[in-house]
Amino acid sequence: MSMNLTADDRAFCDEVRAFVSDNLPASLARKVANDQLLTKQDYLTWQQALGRRGWLAYTWPKDAGGPGWSAVQQFLFEGICAELNAPPIVPFGTRMAGPIIREFGTDWQKKRFLEPIRQSTEWWCQGYSEPSAGSDLASLATRAERRGDTYVVNGQKIWTSWAHHADWMFCLVRTSREDRPQKGITFLLIDMRSPGVDVQPIRAIDGTHSYNSVFLTDVEVPVSHRVGEEGQGWTCAKFLLSLERLDNASVGFIKRALNKLRTAAEKTQQADDPVFQSTLADVEIRLRALELLGIEVLASASEGRAPGPEVSAIKIRSAELFQFILELTVQVSGYASLPYDGELLQGETSEPAFAPSYAALAAPKYFNRRAVSIFGGTTEIQKNIIAKRVLGF
Repeated sequence: MSMNLTADDRAFCDEVRAFVSDNLPASLARKVANDQLLTKQDYLTWQQALGRRGWLAYTWPKDAGGPGWSAVQQFLFEGICAELNAPPIVPFGTRMAGPIIREFGTDWQKKRFLEPIRQSTEWWCQGYSEPSAGSDLASLATRAERRGDTYVVNGQKIWTSWAHHADWMFCLVRTSREDRPQKGITFLLIDMRSPGVDVQPIRAIDGTHSYNSVFLTDVEVPVSHRVGEEGQGWTCAKFLLSLERLDNASVGFIKRALNKLRTAAEKTQQADDPVFQSTLADVEIRLRALELLGIEVLASASEGRAPGPEVSAIKIRSAELFQFILELTVQVSGYASLPYDGELLQGETSEPAFAPSYAALAAPKYFNRRAVSIFGGTTEIQKNIIAKRVLGF
């Protein structure tokens, strides 16, 4: 995207590029460039390097321990990191748990949790969805009974990304059924090492493991780990969902997927096809529109304004665009995209692959990323939000 950058902005870009070049191991950048699966240590290597520089919580204001960057600086940072094949920052700490604790947490909670989040020394996961409560989150059934200074939690969470690596889970639980469903929900911080926490893997359609079921059986949680008042968890949930939807824009990573599509088209002689060229031009126009809307929302957030329905529009458009690019990559790769080369995906073989990495991993990525229009609120829910808040339906 063409932007009229100031001298300070250009100097900032140079600083970010120099930092990435000096701190991102070449072997890790190659794994990201080849779409190979990353280990927890891979993520930690990069995130802790950012933490030492004070850049991991790059969306946070200075008074919260962040760098206090402008919306343009945040946008530039994300784009440069994606361009140079840095791993994505796992969002559950700096983009989710951290902001909710900053916004609603006690002084003790801020002191206890924010610094480890800024340094990526503790790993978080999100306990929202349940077997019978996904899109209709207010119907969640995991219950918490207060006994003195402790809540006793029983229930099940599902599709919990990275729970098998997590130290902590921020979790919605039901503490009352006496009023509207939303009013009986409470927000807790649960130590994943607590007795009664059982994490079971869920294999995705591409054979990878990032999702889990989390079973909670008589798990004791101190009342001091409750964020906000009892029964006010829905307020926290809505706040976090707006942040998650904005994070789903991931313009830098959509650009990287688009570059892989161009590579695939050039390798298969489709780049000169007029129909394909027209389709690619349409994709680029949609991506530029998404970039502009993302900058606008970031600027509003930097000025302290709450995210509005435009966040739902970003969620819809980014999901559609990402999925369409991956679909085109499968089409361009043709039969070479059919096999699932598991060893290539894991990066565990030195043998020649059946096909180039862009092709061998095209189908797994296509199937895996069908979920982007589901998690964080389905596309249908986002359209309902827009209809209600913009059109007044």
